[in-house]
Amino acid sequence: MTPSQIASLSRDTALQLYRTMQIIRQTEEQLARCHQRGLVHGACHTYVGEEAIATGVCSHLTNDDVVYSTHRGHGHALAKGVSPGSLIAELFGRETGVSQGRGGSMHLFAPEIGMLGTSGIVGPCILHACGGGYTFKVLEQENVSVAFFGDGAVNNGAFHEGLNMASIWNLPVVFVCENNQFATEVPFNYSSGIPDVGRRAENYGIPGFELDGNDVVSIWQTAGEAVERARRGHGPTLIECKTYRTRAHAEGMGDYTYRTREDVAEWKQRCPIQRFAEHCLAEELATQNDFDSIAEEIRAVVEQGTAEAEAAPYPDGANAATHVYAASSQSVSPAPPAGTREATWVTGTLEALDYEMERNPGIFVMGEGIGARGGNFATTVGLYDKYGPTRMCDTPICERGFVGLSCGAAMSGSRPVIDFMFIDFINDAFGELINQIAKMQYMSSGRLRMPVLLRGCIGIGHSAATHHSGSYHSIYAHIPGLRVVVPATPYDAKGLFHHALRCNDPVLFLEHRELFGVKQAVPEEPYEIEFGKAHIARNGSDITVVGVSLMLHRALAAAEHLAEEGLSVEVIDPRCVSPLDTDTILQSVAKTGRLLVVDEAFQPCSVASEISARIVERGFDELDAPIRCLNGLFTPTPYAPSLEDAVVPGTDEIAAAIRALAAE
Repeated sequence: MTPSQIASLSRDTALQLYRTMQIIRQTEEQLARCHQRGLVHGACHTYVGEEAIATGVCSHLTNDDVVYSTHRGHGHALAKGVSPGSLIAELFGRETGVSQGRGGSMHLFAPEIGMLGTSGIVGPCILHACGGGYTFKVLEQENVSVAFFGDGAVNNGAFHEGLNMASIWNLPVVFVCENNQFATEVPFNYSSGIPDVGRRAENYGIPGFELDGNDVVSIWQTAGEAVERARRGHGPTLIECKTYRTRAHAEGMGDYTYRTREDVAEWKQRCPIQRFAEHCLAEELATQNDFDSIAEEIRAVVEQGTAEAEAAPYPDGANAATHVYAASSQSVSPAPPAGTREATWVTGTLEALDYEMERNPGIFVMGEGIGARGGNFATTVGLYDKYGPTRMCDTPICERGFVGLSCGAAMSGSRPVIDFMFIDFINDAFGELINQIAKMQYMSSGRLRMPVLLRGCIGIGHSAATHHSGSYHSIYAHIPGLRVVVPATPYDAKGLFHHALRCNDPVLFLEHRELFGVKQAVPEEPYEIEFGKAHIARNGSDITVVGVSLMLHRALAAAEHLAEEGLSVEVIDPRCVSPLDTDTILQSVAKTGRLLVVDEAFQPCSVASEISARIVERGFDELDAPIRCLNGLFTPTPYAPSLEDAVVPGTDEIAAAIRALAAE
């Protein structure tokens, strides 16, 4: 820090920077004491020694700018405007905590001031910040998105994917790497083949800086320039701040198996707060009395916040499952008659997407080849010319990257549609789906919405082999927070897609590739079909068959054939596997006494298993025979047509299973 740098500071700015650093330091030291008293129930990752970074960056942000952070996020939350009392209450697990007791040390949410969350997983915040930046680009807002992350994250794939996306789309994002020398206990000089982080920016064609992370003024100046650059539409910046945490990775952990007491003591002498105060005094920007008054003021605030937090109630256990899904107050009108116009599945969903994009400027679509090309299955034909490259955005091959981006985009107010082509591909983003997208509404206590629509193909056919033929709806149906939709007809596909585009929950919309060309009567006007409402595709009295996706059509064909033999088969299309409409199936079983569930996905632990368990639990007395399940073989998908046919239940096999069950 040089006198010329200090001279660029006003007295008011200098005092505000000092005040913020004191808030962070005193709150963290209090939390460490409270952890020793047993008031903190879980982990406590303090920010002691790194206060200059959050302070210097966040001083340039408004409540409309957004911050995405990592597990060591206390300092970022406090610098963004979270009160010490609400942070302390959160670590105490109290109802008055910033996340209302749902998050603890690693999951801090204050969306009302632009603090859009911290994550216990390393790396996602980088992708989320890209999503925030993409929202501002789509909505043409002059706001900035900031990612704070540690040195451990730069060796994660999210770092490369995030910086690359921010660069090619010129996003208003500031990436701040807090290089505190260790990723938990692994030293950076061991884990990285490149000794510095800031220089990596050159590889992405963006500005990069390597700063002294304990010099609040250099951070304040550089961050101010980066924020202003982003606001002007000049794109992202990477800032590496080399610093050191002077407390353990988390309170209570051993600290001297991987670093020495001498190193910690040396870094304590570089304390950013004391260092800044000494230079301000030397430059006559403030007096010692100013600093003493601020420190005393903060001490009183922290003590009062602690007392209030300790006195606050714990959350009511009766509310433990609230906010998993968004509360829906909007009623859905009954779907119209099918009419006489025949259309394919692709036509229906394309009409729905076009209609919703025209009425909602916050909708954008991302995927590989969905722009000028119109999608691998023609699902976006014509939309690129109508809505342009920002709202119809072709992506690199980086499924984790753009799925993670969609999470941050939804959190910041837009409505992303992710076209992942094949479900096998989105499995690369499994962590982003189950650890981030599915949990954000819950962790934020319902203050954030997650209107992400992810669409793509499932199913075996066309000798696509094992990496283009998956049907993993059973896996995703297990995850709380996700809606998993598996339509079987063009009529349903259009109505369910309309509903998905208006839903405030994340929706996985799975389309069997063998159904894209099926034609059916589909109304031209927009309409919605509510999730969790099964459809009776054929009435019958002797046996109930539930057919998922393509299997519905084969079950209907088998039922038609068996009618000639005198068997009356009722066929049900569940439409959704999460939420699953058990009531409609149960009512049918009460009439027929027998149930067969047919699903292309393999056993065990399948949707067929779940349906069976629910019907046995609620309708055992209605059954006249054991429930039967007919699934695909428990094997990866083979290539040869003869092997492919052997894996998936066919019409004849379904008919044989119905006959056998009817005979029991």
